[in-house]
Amino acid sequence: MKVLFTFKIKDEQLEKLKVDFPEIQFDFNNKVNTAPVEDFEVIVTYGEDISTEVLDRATSLKWLMVASAGVEKMPLAEIAAKGIIISNVRGIHKTPMAETALAHILSLKRALPVLAEQQKRKEWNTKVRQTELRGSTALILGPGAIGSEMGRLLQAFGVRTIGCNYSGNPAQYMDDTIQFDELLSRLPEADIVLSVLPSTAKTKGLLTESHFKAMKETAIFMNFGRGDLVKEAVLVEALKNEEIGHAVLDVFETEPLPAESELWSLSNIIISPHVSSHSGKYIERALEFFTGNLKKWQRGDKDLINLINPVKGY
Repeated sequence: MKVLFTFKIKDEQLEKLKVDFPEIQFDFNNKVNTAPVEDFEVIVTYGEDISTEVLDRATSLKWLMVASAGVEKMPLAEIAAKGIIISNVRGIHKTPMAETALAHILSLKRALPVLAEQQKRKEWNTKVRQTELRGSTALILGPGAIGSEMGRLLQAFGVRTIGCNYSGNPAQYMDDTIQFDELLSRLPEADIVLSVLPSTAKTKGLLTESHFKAMKETAIFMNFGRGDLVKEAVLVEALKNEEIGHAVLDVFETEPLPAESELWSLSNIIISPHVSSHSGKYIERALEFFTGNLKKWQRGDKDLINLINPVKGY
């Protein structure tokens, strides 16, 4: 069996794969457009280099191992039509993203940005508005692996958590779980509204003007999922009109965020360049998903960890 990697890994990781799987031929070519993809049964990729042209050439391909959580940029219809199994590393981001979200929340609650600005001005001012996290309510859109880890950390700080998903099925570390159609009526309870939703047909444009008007004027809105959850114009108006207290955005409709975007100039927003999931342990964790699934694949077990339904997109 031949396996193609289309991204670089460390030499020691490469050698460990060869030692642990001596019967497999690994190719660390890193360039899917020039590799003889027709020879490979498995391709390990970040996903964005897989096109319909690559799929047409990959006549032996049976499994796409995507070392990313999002797969929306891939030709999913063609993958489904060819019967190719696809899995991802869902949950790999939960530790860095949950820690990032908590850091931003605590920073805003304890007025750290304000204190930093005072320091720049050499200003000693004790009249800084600070609040506590304990006793607040967080509404988490997408209480899956990442959202649940955020819920776990927030509950440790005495925060009540409400999960919101399409099914309304109970989620781990959520005190309550609601469906999308209940969202509007429950938003007034939330001090923090945090989205880690993927981009699907059901989540694009999910949040509208009505949702922001329903939030508390002091609410912190955070988007760590996908930028198409809400139109930028809607968010700009909500912030300018102070319908919410603050926004923390790691994802945007257009990335990189254009210099002319009005979001840059607003005072009640923190802009992060889609880095909330970054961690020095990323590839290490991705390879753990891969090797676990590769062992199953060798046994003929196609029920892989984190299987993706290419029709649904998740």
